[in-house]
Amino acid sequence: MHALERVLPAVEAEGVDEIWSLGDVVGYGPRPNPCCELVESRAAIALAGNHDLGVLGVLDLADFSPDALASALWTREVLRPEARTFLEALQPQGTREGVELFHGSPRDPIWEYVVSGEAALDALERTTAPLVLVGHSHLPLAIVLDGETLSGGLAPGGHEVDLAKGRWLLNPGSVGQPRDGDPRAAWLLLDLPAGRASFRRTPYPVERTQAEIRERKLPPALGERLAAGL
Repeated sequence: MHALERVLPAVEAEGVDEIWSLGDVVGYGPRPNPCCELVESRAAIALAGNHDLGVLGVLDLADFSPDALASALWTREVLRPEARTFLEALQPQGTREGVELFHGSPRDPIWEYVVSGEAALDALERTTAPLVLVGHSHLPLAIVLDGETLSGGLAPGGHEVDLAKGRWLLNPGSVGQPRDGDPRAAWLLLDLPAGRASFRRTPYPVERTQAEIRERKLPPALGERLAAGL
């Protein structure tokens, strides 16, 4: 929630037309209800992630890691009815003109991590839009298919993309739990008419989230990793 509260004003200061969420509004974090409320009130597109679906009971939690399992079970207990209703209405994929959005990938919108060249190429071959957006991995990525050449990789804060050159697969990273070694909240600014994308980072009070994780007796590693962006 603390990361989301810092990112939303930064996003809105850019004068955006819409805010899109690629899933996992809940899971790992100590404030699932405010996160659902904020995303529901601000996002024009909100996708369902595997953690959202696990908390709802749609996915078998046997596939979750021990820490993710503990967090999902706790989240089930504290999730308010209105937050549950919001999550239940979400799907793991969506579209806008010229853009296809997935929590995971086109091949598996819920579970597949697009973190390899093979997975990125498959995702682009299974889609037709000039721009494909994915989440799930918590890694900011910019990968382009220009003709038959695939290139790109991790996209640090400040990285700029010219969308006019080839077909792109982008991952904005994660607002609440980035995993690229940078603890700042990660998000992506798209200017589709201008054909530009900009990877952004926004600091947030990690220590407040860590304290709330400890207070709720969630797995300590969920808080510890936030300071390192892992």
